This record gives sequence, C-alpha cells and structure tokens, in this order.
Amino acid sequence: MAVFVALGAFLMTLVGGWTAQRVTDRRHLVLGLAGGLMLGVVGLDLLPEALDAAGEPVFGVPAALLLFVAGFLVAHLVERLLAVRQAAHGAAGHGNGRVPQVGLTAAAAMVGHSVMDGVAIGAAFQVGGGMGVAVALAVIAHDFADGFNTYTLTSLYGNARRKALAMLFADAVAPVVGAASTLLLTIPEGLLGGYLGFFGGALLYLAAAEILPEAHHDHPARSTLLCTVAGVAFIWAVVGVAE
Repeated sequence: MAVFVALGAFLMTLVGGWTAQRVTDRRHLVLGLAGGLMLGVVGLDLLPEALDAAGEPVFGVPAALLLFVAGFLVAHLVERLLAVRQAAHGAAGHGNGRVPQVGLTAAAAMVGHSVMDGVAIGAAFQVGGGMGVAVALAVIAHDFADGFNTYTLTSLYGNARRKALAMLFADAVAPVVGAASTLLLTIPEGLLGGYLGFFGGALLYLAAAEILPEAHHDHPARSTLLCTVAGVAFIWAVVGVAE
C-alpha cells in the first residue's frame, strides 16, 4: 500500500519540475518562489522534524542544530573549493561563474531528502492506515516544491537540460524507493534526525546565498518578493494541514 501511495509523490514531483521548465520567461519569479519554498521547507518542515528525531544534546546544543550549522558550512566550503579548483584550471564557469557540480550536488541532496519522504510514508503505514494516508498527503503536497527546486537548482548552475531532467526523474522515483525500503529495514530515529538537520543547513545556504540574491539581482521587483513569501506560505499551509 505504501509503495502504491508513493506513486502520487512521483507524479507530483514531475509536475513541479514541469512547472519550473515552463516559466523560463519569468526566471526571477521562479527563483523567488524556489527560494521561498526552500526557506519554508527548512524552517517549517526539516528543522522541526530533525529536532524531534535528534538524540541527546552535545555540550548543551541539540545534535540536529549542530549538524544544521555543519551542513551550512559544508555547502559553503564545497562551493568555494569547487570554484577555486575551476579557476585554477582556467575554466570560465557557467551561469555567472557558478560551478555546475554544486547544482548537481544540491539536486542529489534533494533526491536523498525525497528518499526519506518515502521512508516516512512507509513507516507511517506500519503504524496505521490513517496515519499513513495523512503523512502521504503531506509528502505529496510538498513534493511539488521538491520537483520545482530540483530542476531549478540543477539548471541554475549551468547544467544541461538533460542533466536537470535526469535529476528531476531521480527525485521523482526516490519516494517510491524509500517507501519500498521500509519493507526491508528501519532507519534509526537519531540518524534520521541528524541527516535532516545537515540537509536543512545545506539547503538554507543555497537559498540565502545563491537563489534569492540571483532572483533579486536584475529584477528587484515587488513581485519577486511576493513569490518568495508565497513559497514560504505554501509550505506553512502544507505543514499545517498535515498536523
């Protein structure tokens, strides 16, 4: 049953990616919306889940928050190292100097998050059918944002459309794989919380340091800001309905 329901997440992810492709003439609005969706996912979904699942505090600080900061720093470090390496080899870069590997790495992290979404669906169905349906509806709703962000992140960093579509498809399949995996194994809660915290930090870096500045660079318009706020509000609504 869990795998069958996860097919809804598969379809919704593809719809999100398709939407991101169709609005290329309003790129600043797409990026503004993507930044808002990412901020909403981090602050309203990932961090609360990470704190709930995290283990004991480390020197008075929740482990999930330490990993959240670590994820932010690692994302920054990886981007800088790749940029320096590219400059040392005399590469001009793509998309205003952005490094394509950063986009692929970020998209791969989105895929990992979607696998965990599928695991959540499977685990909820193990508890009960009602809970399984509730969790599945929440995952399906925000998988539109996952597909949207996966395609946007990959293409923003100068990757070819073929690679962006490949990452989108991988992100769409991921919840089905995650749901199927619960038939065979169970992920420890502490490990899951740590992963969510680390991923949240990396995602926040990309939203705050890359996506939103790019959205407002050539188009400092009120409409772009409204798209960002709408993205956050959408995730808030999804989380509220799921509770």
